[in-house]
Amino acid sequence: MSAASCLLTEDQVLCSICLDVFTDPVSTPCGHNFCKTCITKHWDENDKCPNCKKTFNTRPELEVNTFISEMAAQFRQSAQQKASSSSSEQQVSKPGEVPCDICTGTKLKALKSCLLCLVSYCETHLEPHLTKSGLKRHQLIDPVTNLEDRMCTRHDKLLELFCKTDQLCVCMLCSDLDHKTHDVVPLKEEYERKKAELGRRDAEIKQMIQKRQLKLQEMKRSVELSKKDADREIAASVQVFTALKESVERSQAEIINTIKEKQRKTEKQAEGFIKELEQEISELEKRSSEVKELSNSRETLNIFFKSFPSLNTVPPTKDWTGVSVRPPSYEGTVVRAVNQLEETLSKQMKKLPEMKRVQQYAVDVTLDPDTAHPNLILSDDRKQVHDSDVKKTLPGNPERFNKCVNVLSKQSFSSRRFYYEVQVKGKTDWDLGVARESINRKGHIELSPENGYWTIGLRNKNEYKAFAGPDIHLSLRCQPEKLGVFVDYEEGLVSFYDVDAAALIYSFTGCCFTQKLYPYFGPFPNDGGKNSAPLIISPVNHTE
Repeated sequence: MSAASCLLTEDQVLCSICLDVFTDPVSTPCGHNFCKTCITKHWDENDKCPNCKKTFNTRPELEVNTFISEMAAQFRQSAQQKASSSSSEQQVSKPGEVPCDICTGTKLKALKSCLLCLVSYCETHLEPHLTKSGLKRHQLIDPVTNLEDRMCTRHDKLLELFCKTDQLCVCMLCSDLDHKTHDVVPLKEEYERKKAELGRRDAEIKQMIQKRQLKLQEMKRSVELSKKDADREIAASVQVFTALKESVERSQAEIINTIKEKQRKTEKQAEGFIKELEQEISELEKRSSEVKELSNSRETLNIFFKSFPSLNTVPPTKDWTGVSVRPPSYEGTVVRAVNQLEETLSKQMKKLPEMKRVQQYAVDVTLDPDTAHPNLILSDDRKQVHDSDVKKTLPGNPERFNKCVNVLSKQSFSSRRFYYEVQVKGKTDWDLGVARESINRKGHIELSPENGYWTIGLRNKNEYKAFAGPDIHLSLRCQPEKLGVFVDYEEGLVSFYDVDAAALIYSFTGCCFTQKLYPYFGPFPNDGGKNSAPLIISPVNHTE
C-alpha cells in the first residue's frame, strides 16, 4: 500500500469538488472519484458528473472505494507529518501578527489572506492556493485581520472600489447602484494615493520635528549661555561687594576708633580738671574748718589775734570761669568716612568698565565674498576689505551689493549678545554696524533702522553720524582708530564704542529684531587713494 501511495500524485487524492483530500471517497460509473458528501450534494442539484458531464438519469448506488480511502488516509498522514516538520521551521504567530486560521494548536504566522475564502494561511496551508488551478484564481493579499471587513455586507462581494464622493469602500454592485454617479476609483489606486499622501505628511512631520529639535537645542544652548553669563556677573558682583563690604568694615572700625580716641582725650582732659577742682575744694574745706574752729575757740585773745592773719586769707585757687569740658564734634569724621567709601566704590566700578563687560561677548567674524561689491578687495583671511576703484566681473547673485561698496559678514546672529572690533585708522569715510537678513542690496541704499540698518559712519574725515533716520551728528573728543560694536538681540540694543578711549559713542535702543543680523562693513570708495586704508576686523584684546 505504501508503494502504491507513492505512485499517486496530490491531484489523485483530492476531490475535484471541495479541492481537499478525499473523505469517504466513492467512484462513479464513469470512473471518477469524489467525496461521498460532495457528490451527493452535487447530484441534489445537477444529474451530471462534475468532471466528464455524463448524465445519470437514475442516481447510481455509490460505495466507498476502500483502496482510494486508504491512499487518501496515507496521503493525509504524510501531509500532516510534512506540515508538522514545516511548521517547526515557520514562525509562531506573535502578538500583533496575523495568525493562520487553519492551524490547530500552535498558530503559525500567516503569509497571505484570501479575499474569497476570507481565511488567512501560513506557508503550509497556503500551498493549495499557489498550486491548484481553481484556487490560483483567488485574490491573495498581505495578511490582515477581520477579513470580513473587506467584503460588502449588502452584496457579499469584495470591496475593491473606493467612492471618493462618499469616502467609502464599495463593491462592484454598489458602484453600479448606489454610487453610479459618484467619483469611484479602484481601491488599490486610492490606497496608493493616500499612502503616498501619508508619506508626504510623515516627511512634513519629520521636518517639523527636526526644526523643533533644532529650536530645542538652541533654547538649551541659550539657557547654558545664560547660566554662564549669570555666573560671570555673580562673580563680578561678589568681587565688587566683597571689596565694598571690607571697605565699609574698615571705615566703621576707623570711625569707631576715631570717636573713641576723641572721647578718651576728652575724658583725660576732664579728669585733670576734676582732680584740680577736687584738690582746691579739699583745701578750701580745710580752711573753712580752720576758720570755724578759730571762731569758736576759747583761746586767749593773744592767740586769736596771732592766728587771724593766716586764716583770714583764701588759699590760692585757679580761675575756672573760662574752663569747661566740651563734647567733641564727630560730624567731620563721619563725612570723611562716607567720602572714603564713595572713593572706594568709584575705584571698584573702574575695575569693571563697560568695555570689559561687552568684550566678554566677542565673536569671530569674517567677511562674506558672496555679498561683496565687485569693487571691493578682500584679504585671504577675510579680515580686511578696501575699495580698488576697479570693478571685477563677478556673478550677480541676489546676496551681492551691486551699487554701494558694502560687504556683510559670513556669520549671522539671531539671539543672545555678540561683540566685534574693527580698525578704521587712516580712513576718511566708512560705515559700520549690523544689518538684517532681508535688506535691499541692489541700487541706492539709505541707511536707517527702518530699512534694516543700525549703523554709524564717518564723512569727510571728521563728521561722525548715527544713521538713525534722520541722521544724528555725533560730537567726539577724539577720532577713534578702533571701533567696538556690541549687540544685545533680546534687549534690542546696538552700541558703538571707541575701544582705545573705552568710551561709548552711540547706542540704538528699543530695537525690535525678528530676523538674522549680519555685521555690516562699508569701506567707501578709494577716492584716488585718499581713502585707501582698509577696514580691519581686529582680534579683541580684553581690557584689564
